[in-house]
Amino acid sequence: MAERLGFRAGPIEGPTHFSQFVPLLAQIWGQAWFERGCLSAHYQNMVIEGESVRAFVEIPTAGATRTRAWAEKADGTPVLEASASLGPDHGETLLEGRLAKLRPPGELKILADLRVGMTGGAGDPIRMDPDQHMGHLYPFTLNQKLANITESSAWYSDPDSTPWGRAIIPLEMVSVLASYTSRQAGFPVRGPAVGLFADQEIRMIDGPLFVGEPYLIRREIVALSESKRTESYWVRSRIFDAAGERLKAEMLLNHASLKNSYAGHARSGDSGGTP
Repeated sequence: MAERLGFRAGPIEGPTHFSQFVPLLAQIWGQAWFERGCLSAHYQNMVIEGESVRAFVEIPTAGATRTRAWAEKADGTPVLEASASLGPDHGETLLEGRLAKLRPPGELKILADLRVGMTGGAGDPIRMDPDQHMGHLYPFTLNQKLANITESSAWYSDPDSTPWGRAIIPLEMVSVLASYTSRQAGFPVRGPAVGLFADQEIRMIDGPLFVGEPYLIRREIVALSESKRTESYWVRSRIFDAAGERLKAEMLLNHASLKNSYAGHARSGDSGGTP
């Protein structure tokens, strides 16, 4: 499929790179980063297996709670740009700025049945145990991920090593947790079509999230957008404690579907839009 769409190989999923930023941001903000940190990223170019990626974080001035982050390939090709911030006062994150600049899309075909404000599920239960397979999208376990993760930490598997007395879910795996019951959301996306992550923000509000802890998730479509090649729907997933009362974390994700991968899409006359 990747070759047919003009890619050299299957792309690495964007949040995989989030793990590279964690030790850098922990060096800047310490324990508070895991409890109240936010990484807000716009993906710029795909990365395929075997390519090297370097992550960078600009050192902020003393006391600052916001900085710039980015990643690039070995040849300097940009991979992503991001804002990193420490709550509760994050200011405008990178993706909040991008959302504010979106223009209304033209005629949507893949997303014709979606509307801003649609919600998915009434609070689906989610959790991540060490040896739990994470569904059809992620047919692997946390332990299998930790055997290959780019930047590992004892905090991901050893409860006695963490300040909270619990093993924590890695930042990139928060994306997996938030996607665990995504099919149950029932958003009527037409297909089949190839989907990619175009923008993603993971924000800890009362973090971190813990391995083996039950949570509830609620999803809402907050924007629809379009570019020359894609149709996109932006979903805010809010992760609560098991009682559904305390907000623990949020993920904002731009699901971009490639127009030329959908048989029902016109091959000519595609309207432009905000990239």
